[in-house]
Amino acid sequence: MQTVYNVHHMFPLHDPLTDALRKELSAHDDLTAALLVRRGILTREAAEKFLNPSYDLHLHDPFLMTDMHKAARRFANAIISGEKIAVWSDYDCDGIPGGVLLHDFLKKAGANFENYIPHRHAEGYGMNVDGIEKLARSGVGLIVTVDSGITDIEPVTRANALGMEVIITDHHLPGEKLPNAFAILNPNARAEETYPFKSLCGSGVAWKLVCATLAIEPKIREKIPEGWEKWFLDMVGLATIADMVPLTGENRVLATYGLLVMRKSPRIGLQKMCRGMRVDQRAITEDDVGFMIAPRVNAASRMGDARDAFCLFTTTNEDEADALAKKLEKANRSRKAEAGAITRAVHTRIKERGNVRSIIALGDPEWRPALLGLVAGNIADEFERPVFLWGREGNMSLKGSFRSGGSTQVMELMRTTENMFTQFGGHAAAGGFTLIDTEVFFLEDRLVEAYGRIIVDNEQIGPLLARADSVITPEEATHAFLKKVGRLAPFGMSNPKPMFLFCDVVVREISRFGKGEEHLKLKIEANDGKENIDAVIFFVKGPVKRVGSTLSRGSRVNILAHLERDTFSRNNPVRLRIIDIRLV
Repeated sequence: MQTVYNVHHMFPLHDPLTDALRKELSAHDDLTAALLVRRGILTREAAEKFLNPSYDLHLHDPFLMTDMHKAARRFANAIISGEKIAVWSDYDCDGIPGGVLLHDFLKKAGANFENYIPHRHAEGYGMNVDGIEKLARSGVGLIVTVDSGITDIEPVTRANALGMEVIITDHHLPGEKLPNAFAILNPNARAEETYPFKSLCGSGVAWKLVCATLAIEPKIREKIPEGWEKWFLDMVGLATIADMVPLTGENRVLATYGLLVMRKSPRIGLQKMCRGMRVDQRAITEDDVGFMIAPRVNAASRMGDARDAFCLFTTTNEDEADALAKKLEKANRSRKAEAGAITRAVHTRIKERGNVRSIIALGDPEWRPALLGLVAGNIADEFERPVFLWGREGNMSLKGSFRSGGSTQVMELMRTTENMFTQFGGHAAAGGFTLIDTEVFFLEDRLVEAYGRIIVDNEQIGPLLARADSVITPEEATHAFLKKVGRLAPFGMSNPKPMFLFCDVVVREISRFGKGEEHLKLKIEANDGKENIDAVIFFVKGPVKRVGSTLSRGSRVNILAHLERDTFSRNNPVRLRIIDIRLV
């Protein structure tokens, strides 16, 4: 009993359900009811909607969005009249899928159009005047953005001056004022916005424009069969999961149906990509999207040209699809290698300094900014503190990424030192910045000073403790139990994968694997002593690495873990994906 008491302090558990809540959710077993309540789902109606998301019942009318009617009408008129349309999409795994779905829609509708994707290193994020002028010279009359545009005042003004009109579809927060666009579709752009769901990704907003355009113009609907727009949900689902928007409300519907369409998608590029990754397309999960597909899509812009990913999803040529899938695979390997080299360089510099300050802020003009978010995340996790890394972009500006390490509101920290940056943005855990060149030598000192002031003012800063959803035994970690948990999938932001606490279990085997033995695998004894269950963690670091180095056969541990199927072993047994581990 004493062991369990200590464990509960180590991994504090949620409060038990009240009698009223248990009665309200009486249609569900204890585990499902508890998981629902911990996600803020407190009524039988909300539970039904969450567990059984419906395309027909749970998607909102696109015309509820401000400017949707005028945007759809303008878009439809341009399609019908043959006016040249440019789709300007971002280069990440939200903008690219959105560009793909508009490409497919416009092609099916017989439109005169082109897709424009700015080069990540040469042009940077968002619209730019040079690109606008290039589109004007090519005869474009209407620009439709995807996942960008809401802060692009000057480029939109230039487009207007050149006789072009702009429809912005975006989901990012606006600046102090909105661009002078013909229409702005963005649930987050206005305080008076009437659309009931604010958390769509960029591709989700673009898809809403497609749905509205089909609803408003019979001539286009004649060319596109009723319901055909559902096939675009593979791209909407990919973007929704990859862009880490909350997987609640409407996004839950889009992600759920997006995965269903991905599993059946006839896109030859997606099929080739899955084969190259050894992912079963018929069983794609949100983990496959987040950890396998999205990194390869993003690698296209980080290591070369985003158009490679765009063309992979739009091509109908098998040879081209095969070549592009292999090219993205190679780009992803290069991304990992280059990110690994930067990580080693950061470690070397930290070691040379001899002490680790409360903030780690390092940079090098040779570091590729597009890779620094990945590296900063790993370093922040390892050292459990905020990390700022910068490099030099193709336009010679100093750009970087920050990750919080779970220890503080980094945006508050950056606002305190905003005279260091020409711009910065993001959220509590992660974001990016552009440094003023002359301030680069003082970056860490200023951040450390500001951090010290914030700690004095905010007693709650500190590492976040994991919260287990339930305490279970290894014997309970069965396929039947995992099936119950799976009813809440797809998991993601605002719907985290449930975590389970295994108390006082015995380690029977310890092994390390990977090229650098960077992964850890344990075999945990079930309480009856008859069977072992695998527990793994990839790229072990930080506190888990320190505990792992002390383990030996017979060690007794408390493990916090997700449950998953081991798809690489015969019969796909259930295994633990370790989140945290402590010696008893």
